[in-house]
Amino acid sequence: MEPLQPELVRQLQESVLAHADETSWPERTLRLWLWVFCCSHTALYVIGARTKEMFESALGSNFAGTLMSDGYQAYRSTANRLRCWAHLMRKLRGVAESTDTQAAANGRAMLDLFGSLMQGVFEARDKAKALPTGVQDDPPTHPVVTHAKQVEELKALCEKHRDAKHEALRAIAREFLYDWEAIMRVLADPQLPLTNNAAERQLRHWVIARRISYGTRNLVGSNSLALLASVIDTCRLRGASATDLLARAIHAARQGLPAPALPSVPKQLLGRNGALMCV
Repeated sequence: MEPLQPELVRQLQESVLAHADETSWPERTLRLWLWVFCCSHTALYVIGARTKEMFESALGSNFAGTLMSDGYQAYRSTANRLRCWAHLMRKLRGVAESTDTQAAANGRAMLDLFGSLMQGVFEARDKAKALPTGVQDDPPTHPVVTHAKQVEELKALCEKHRDAKHEALRAIAREFLYDWEAIMRVLADPQLPLTNNAAERQLRHWVIARRISYGTRNLVGSNSLALLASVIDTCRLRGASATDLLARAIHAARQGLPAPALPSVPKQLLGRNGALMCV
């Protein structure tokens, strides 16, 4: 299956919207990370260090689409980014539940504003669905317009508390400001995803495998697992049989023939309409 890896990378790089995430992965005594990069039709797994260099090496420099991720700083090298709102909501709830009365009050205020922005995105999506096929709202009333006041209030609170004494409040305020454009981009385009659930769901099966197997034992095992996971999940996304592909690959290897091609990408999974929209 190894000759198929460059094709997996190429097809992922050509996607309109991709999701990225990572989870710890033990390789004997080493603490490595299992990375996943996925779109509507392709999944790519890589095991290695949790570094910016590892991320850039895995995804490559030819990816020109939009990347949805969490706040890990390695992802900030990608020009077109989205931030997962679910991660931010959890952090705001943590501040809102603080035992520090003043910090909790500020956290609740930020959480309420952020929640109203999320509701605005859902309302915009519902409105778009209600329109007849092929008809667009003119001019579009996206949340960036309808909720402009809440956006200004939230940014003002972040600016106010970027140097707060309360550590968690200070951290979340700065996180919003550092990634403001990536976070708020969905307000101007509500059809973009709000969360990174797609990547997290891809990792779930392999997290279970990690708990059962305690990881891998060497570099060969790590590379083999990542490659097989990539092929299996790519076949699943395309509605094809991974077992059939693996059987044909083994047969071809025994005959000294090239590895079989990946299953073709269904047309409905191509382009923006086929992007993973796990909200």
